[in-house]
Amino acid sequence: MLCNKNTVLVGANVVLVPYQVSHVPRYHAWMEDEELRRLTASEPLTLEQEYEMQQKWQTDEDKLTFIIVAREADVYIPDSTQVAPTDPRVSSLPMVGDVNIFFSGNVGTSDVTISGDQEFSAEAEIMIAESSCRRRGYATEALRLVFQYVTGCPAAYFTEHPRTQAETQHNQVKMPHTIPPRSLITRISDTNTPSIKLFENLGFRVTKHVKVFDEVEMRWGATM
Repeated sequence: MLCNKNTVLVGANVVLVPYQVSHVPRYHAWMEDEELRRLTASEPLTLEQEYEMQQKWQTDEDKLTFIIVAREADVYIPDSTQVAPTDPRVSSLPMVGDVNIFFSGNVGTSDVTISGDQEFSAEAEIMIAESSCRRRGYATEALRLVFQYVTGCPAAYFTEHPRTQAETQHNQVKMPHTIPPRSLITRISDTNTPSIKLFENLGFRVTKHVKVFDEVEMRWGATM
């Protein structure tokens, strides 16, 4: 989305930066891995097609994309309001994956329905592509950062036992038109136990089992 083209979200262990042209070669190399394509339900693309996709994603009003980079202990990075994607301290950090939000409905409002009375939703997906960077908490932190950005709620709001907004205080970068947390959903293969547990720890619960696709749908804040 254009709204995040200059946005950097700084966490303790990861930094989220908009998907830029410089990221394409490494991203393309990731997606040549058949297992990653299977896990992300992606089609193989040529490098030229990947560049075209990057341009499309940057202007797509229905998709928000960040590349996840790992922080390095000896590199000082200012907070999210004081650093740009082109800052050498950020652009030199190693890519480890990406996180996306797909919007269905009008992003600018919080209580909309779309054709067929389908409820507004924001579908989250995450990929830690570098196998050596898995199980380090990067996915959890990246999801909390992006959820904070799209909802305006603090990252600590997204836990297994969500707080009410009245109990939280925050002053962080947020999307121009924020969305309600309860519009957040994810769809995961029903055999992908680690990912299901990841989202459960962030306050999501299974609300639907789609047998035809062998996947579960999870929603933030849903009751068991």
